[in-house]
Amino acid sequence: MFRPCDGGGREEWCAVASQDAGVDVHRVVVGGRPLTVPEVVAVARHDARVEIDATAAASMVVARAAVDELVASDRAIYGVSTGFGALATTRIGKASRDALQHALVRSHAAGTGPEVEREVVRALMLLRLQTFTTGHTGVRSEVADRYMAMLNLGLTPVVHEYGSLGCSGDLAPLAHCALAAMGEGEVRTSDGDVVPSREALAAHGLEPLRLVAKEGLALVNGTDGMLGMLALAVHDLGALFTAADVAAAMSVEALLGTDRVFAPELQGVRPHPGQVASAQNLHRLLAGSEIMESHRGEDCSVVQDAYSLRCAPQVAGAARGTLQHAADVAAIELGSAIDNPVVLRDGRVESNGNFHGAPIGYVLDFLAIAAADMASISERRTDRLLDPSRSHGLPAFLAGSPGIDSGMMIAQYAQAAMVSELKRLANPASVDSIPSSAMQEDHVSMGWSAGRKLRRAVDALQRVIGIEILAAARGLELRAPLGPGPGSTAVVTLLRQGIAGVGPDRWLAPELEQAAELVRRGDVVRAAESAVGPLQ
Repeated sequence: MFRPCDGGGREEWCAVASQDAGVDVHRVVVGGRPLTVPEVVAVARHDARVEIDATAAASMVVARAAVDELVASDRAIYGVSTGFGALATTRIGKASRDALQHALVRSHAAGTGPEVEREVVRALMLLRLQTFTTGHTGVRSEVADRYMAMLNLGLTPVVHEYGSLGCSGDLAPLAHCALAAMGEGEVRTSDGDVVPSREALAAHGLEPLRLVAKEGLALVNGTDGMLGMLALAVHDLGALFTAADVAAAMSVEALLGTDRVFAPELQGVRPHPGQVASAQNLHRLLAGSEIMESHRGEDCSVVQDAYSLRCAPQVAGAARGTLQHAADVAAIELGSAIDNPVVLRDGRVESNGNFHGAPIGYVLDFLAIAAADMASISERRTDRLLDPSRSHGLPAFLAGSPGIDSGMMIAQYAQAAMVSELKRLANPASVDSIPSSAMQEDHVSMGWSAGRKLRRAVDALQRVIGIEILAAARGLELRAPLGPGPGSTAVVTLLRQGIAGVGPDRWLAPELEQAAELVRRGDVVRAAESAVGPLQ
């Protein structure tokens, strides 16, 4: 991903390596400071071990003492001595306040639909644990320890697709996690088996967690699901936008385009940081290409390339700028404590509206727009590669024997289908709101929904870029004996380790899947960087 350089303003950008250099992927300490996006990825995706900072444990004790003092009083405190949502005016007696917390979790664990991905649930649990360690929720250290244990043991609660409106946070998804901590509901083990939570906990010598006043509310009242999806998307799109530059450079070469439009002096007259970074990538990737050198002379008949080639850094730059804004929002959220009511440092317990997911929902939607446009321009380059009327001498559909063979014709259909789907996914969820809880919660963010569709968008964009790279690789090989630049050569070599080049038609679906996986794992970018140096 991209971030401002240390000590610099937003005009300066630094590339963060796709392998998240400097992050301990085996151990992440929560508490005492905000988490980072790479740390969320390390725990959610790579099962890094979680530990709680000692100072955080102390702050939880102080906050709990403040809550206990209020619990013993007759003061009306939302969710402690009152009901929830529209039932906030219902007073709860002292003898029933612990039971209230268990009832809350059980009733709110009302998700339905397909199971949510393991990495999303792990990110959600990590971020809720992080909020516990801020000392603003009033939960006991036992609650934080249980979430830490479940993460480290690979016990992942079964969470469902539907149930969150993004306000008050991700109630249903978080409630399913809390339910599992209580020894109810279901979890997936580290082996992937679905078992009753009580059984899974017992297998590791753990008793069901018994909640006390306020803890049930603190377990479910956060934006951790949508924030977890944002962190994962920021990480993935940062690497993916660099892969898109590699694909664009390969297509420019194969289509006999020009690299003059990527010159620093031209980018400098409109110096958006992401645009400059993308153009620098393209300029570096195209350097040393025999194909590019073959048509630099005065006899070149192409005055200007099509927009999908010439404007590649402008579109990629806008996407990178959107990503930077999303990363900035994620950084603020990763340093926040979301709960209602919240325990302040002076011991006050106050109601608030920080659980509203609008800040996260907006940027999740913004990123879906950027992903759709990046896929759109990639598909246009692929279509140009396949069309002999626009490809400057390449065979129709990059087929070995056009007419007998269809080449990559239907691969472009697959791209087009995904681009059309991405356009639908770009319609923002956050502009919608539907009232709930008897009109007490009359405006909601739909941030969870924005996160769910962004995950589908990221997956589709990876596949679209993979198809462009496959097509461009064929085009480059068909320009022989002229050779591409070192970066493109390295990528073609990578592809040919498992995917054949131009030849008779064959079953194409496995090759499309393999190309998408090479993009997803970062292998394409690493191959290019091995030849041209670090890309931004």
